[in-house]
Amino acid sequence: MKLSVPADAAGQRLDRFLAAHLGSRAAAERAVDDGALVDGARRAKSFRLVAGQEIELVQGPPPPFVPPPAAPNVVWEDEHLLVVEKPAGLVVHPGAGHATGTLVDALAGRIAGGDPARPGIIHRLDRDTSGLMVVARSDEAYDRLSALVRERAFERVYLALVHGRPQSRRGRIEAAVGRDRNDPTRISLDTDSPREAVTEFEVMQLWTGHALLRVRLETGRMHQIRIHLAEIDLPVSGDPVYGVRELGLSRQFLHAAELSFDHPFTGERIKTRSELPPELADVLAALI
Repeated sequence: MKLSVPADAAGQRLDRFLAAHLGSRAAAERAVDDGALVDGARRAKSFRLVAGQEIELVQGPPPPFVPPPAAPNVVWEDEHLLVVEKPAGLVVHPGAGHATGTLVDALAGRIAGGDPARPGIIHRLDRDTSGLMVVARSDEAYDRLSALVRERAFERVYLALVHGRPQSRRGRIEAAVGRDRNDPTRISLDTDSPREAVTEFEVMQLWTGHALLRVRLETGRMHQIRIHLAEIDLPVSGDPVYGVRELGLSRQFLHAAELSFDHPFTGERIKTRSELPPELADVLAALI
């Protein structure tokens, strides 16, 4: 398959241009990974296109089959939406390197709305973050829940074990984040595309060298909690990217423990809670 870059697409990222032609961002990322050629050369997905360039899509091998994961625990549901507990290790939706075996696959037939490649997904949790997520069950529910996200109407509270000792019982971090200008695989404060990010925290328990924090998101940027806490010398325990590998953790100690919002159809206040999974509860028990 060959595509020509029109004048009105000049300056557009390769992946976004391909997504418009292939139907989804996931399909575009797969095309880049399979070796999409721009004027005969492989390019990164962030490559900026020039009018008149020729893009050739190379057919790669089919992705290996991954059976659908077990359905997550549902803590609240009606005909409009589900609130589920995502386990650590489960990717939320298909993307580069994860075509199948995602939360979307586990909920197939029960969720809908938005991008067909990631139906019902209005917000995400990192693969190795566990806890509560809300997903839509129809196009209208997706639109209304997305509006709540834009209005910052979701109250999201996380539990995080951090390495270090906080300088105060409570704190507020206001620091814009975005793709790192030197390493596009990371999010950081050193960015050319800053987006407002606000995190509040409260100390729940202290140990020598560690603290359990109750963290509230005012905004919901990618990796926000992990970056913000690392910036104030309180890296998340077990986080291999921004934090500290320690305490025998095979995942980051970050759990979405509370999720509250007004139901987009009925106005009812929905309040949900999720207990720490055993692997995190055991770490706390060992610290006492």
